[in-house]
Amino acid sequence: MTVTGLGYKAWLGGGDAGTAARLTAERYRSWLKRIAVTGAATGYGPLETAVQELVNGLEALLGWQPSIVAETEQAGGCVLVGTAGSSSVIDEVLADGVRAEGYRIRTRSGDKDQPCIIVAGGDERGALYGVFHLLRLLRTGADLASLNIMENPACRLRMINHWDNMDGSIERGYAGRSIFFRDGEVLADSKRITDYARLMASVGINGIAINNVNVHELETLLITERYLPQVARIADVFRAYGITLYLSINYSSPMQLGGLPTADPLDESVRAWWRSKMTDIYHHIPDFGGVVVKADSENRPGPFTYGRDHADGANMLAEALEPFGGLVLWRCFVYNCHQDWRDRSTDRARAAYDHFKPLDGRFKDNVILQIKNGPMDFQVREPVSPLIGAMERTNQMVEFQITQEYTGQQRDVCYLVPQWKGVLDFDTRCSGEGSTVKRIAAGEVHPYRYSGITAVTSIGDDSNWTGHHLAAANLYGYGRLIWNPELSAEEIASEWLMMTFGVSEEDPAGAVITRILHESWHTYEHYTAPLGVGWMVTPHYHYGVDVDGYEYSKWGTYHFADRDGIGVDRTQATGTGYTAQYRPEVGQRYEQLESCPDELLLFFHHVPYTHVLKSGKTVIQHIYDTHFAGVEQVEKWIGDWRQLEGQVDAERHAQISERLQMQLDNARQWRDVINTYFYRKSGIPDEHGRLIY
Repeated sequence: MTVTGLGYKAWLGGGDAGTAARLTAERYRSWLKRIAVTGAATGYGPLETAVQELVNGLEALLGWQPSIVAETEQAGGCVLVGTAGSSSVIDEVLADGVRAEGYRIRTRSGDKDQPCIIVAGGDERGALYGVFHLLRLLRTGADLASLNIMENPACRLRMINHWDNMDGSIERGYAGRSIFFRDGEVLADSKRITDYARLMASVGINGIAINNVNVHELETLLITERYLPQVARIADVFRAYGITLYLSINYSSPMQLGGLPTADPLDESVRAWWRSKMTDIYHHIPDFGGVVVKADSENRPGPFTYGRDHADGANMLAEALEPFGGLVLWRCFVYNCHQDWRDRSTDRARAAYDHFKPLDGRFKDNVILQIKNGPMDFQVREPVSPLIGAMERTNQMVEFQITQEYTGQQRDVCYLVPQWKGVLDFDTRCSGEGSTVKRIAAGEVHPYRYSGITAVTSIGDDSNWTGHHLAAANLYGYGRLIWNPELSAEEIASEWLMMTFGVSEEDPAGAVITRILHESWHTYEHYTAPLGVGWMVTPHYHYGVDVDGYEYSKWGTYHFADRDGIGVDRTQATGTGYTAQYRPEVGQRYEQLESCPDELLLFFHHVPYTHVLKSGKTVIQHIYDTHFAGVEQVEKWIGDWRQLEGQVDAERHAQISERLQMQLDNARQWRDVINTYFYRKSGIPDEHGRLIY
């Protein structure tokens, strides 16, 4: 379906945002006549970009192009943009706590009661982020009369991982094909890459890895002369928006590219090959960020092949990158993917902690362990990984998944910001009370040299970027949340709504969209995964229900449902011992049935169907009730959305209607299969007598 251009502009829709934003803009016309720039640009790029974004943004909102003048300290009716050290005015504004990449926006009185709005960046990136914040204020109708806003990013590394392949396909991609690659070539000159960089910079992203962590034969060549010049052109585009480019690499590249007989990390010829290769890369991309590595996982090559451990493997690459300031982002998604389903003593959930915790303190300072938010694989509900914060002497970053691999694949609405908020607010107790994930990612709990958050992206070349118009709320929300984890899911949704649809929650359309977003995660959970058990999906494809699809497989993702009960016993007392990986006050909460949260009950315990939850319902009745309720919720959304015809532009209304109908079909299938499966397993009827097959 062809969709409106508003989908392509996403939350940077300029003057098309709607009546509310245009009326608001009228108030500001006399305030924003001129843009004054202070300080010489370094050639780095973001300051020039900030000025141009401000010019374009004001023109879109106000209907004319503001003039650019030299620094004007006293005159009103201007926006003054500058960086630390460029003028006394800017330095005065920055004097109180603005760090690198941070900014302050302040309104000062000027001539004839016309204020001067100062956007002062701690550096060029900070100035760019400050300009985007000012434009966000304009588009959401904020009062500019007395601004005094100071923002510093919570995390040093705020990244996106692409799982794009050079044939143009995207692993776990649900919004078209790659914007970077097609038919074995790099799309270095595509304007879409610039537009994407704008979107990411507007929410504070400062690093992007452009290719799949599963690096296949052709992608291995990205670090060779065949492709490095084209990759460097993408880096040039990113640089102008304050974004650093990273590449995923193939661990066995010395063999595949260098003709060596080994990729042993302790072999000197291998180490020398990587040192030479990094020199080549930095010749083309002087500010190359570093490499993302998936090793010894799901049949990918790695140091285990040579009897080495992951510290050996990561440090070999870190040594080669160290002279250039580059980083190794080493993924901790490592587990035995050939598990025997008959053996209940093994547990995939334990794998990351078991592999990496004993290596604490052995990694070089420019290695960052990239740890998935949960111990399994981006399920709709799972506990926080016990590895997060557990390694006091090893840099860490948290990995989320924006692309909805297990949460509806951008056909079903599932606003994930509330899920991520729950993870970031979780107290690991790794260094006493208050050791939350957000503080660990910010480097406040342990003295990490590098820390932050990354996520697998949701974008492709669909004209609305994310396939489903409402899925863009996750992309926007991810950037805003990792910049400032104190923002609420409601605040983020409200911003996105106004900037994307040009309406607030008080508007009928805004009220419906807001309600759908805020209900969507729990609704998806209701008709899919009961009480944290997860994984009952079509194998490999991961959309749609297949209760036993993975139950007798090698992948270690079981629910162990039988005639008497369901769930995985991960206790110390009788199960796999997984709960012991948490700090005692956390582990004991999960260990005991009485204190284990209901929403994670079946992740930690195997219980009878008649087990009574804290809600007062039995497990089996909870399964029945939630699966019926999930379908009813989607039916209600469809009815509410239908009433908005004529109040939302026709193309977006039609596309969202189509996706909601797809979601309803999916929800009904889940409801009927899950309820029938567990009715036949348990023999216990629904106490409300509803139709179960």
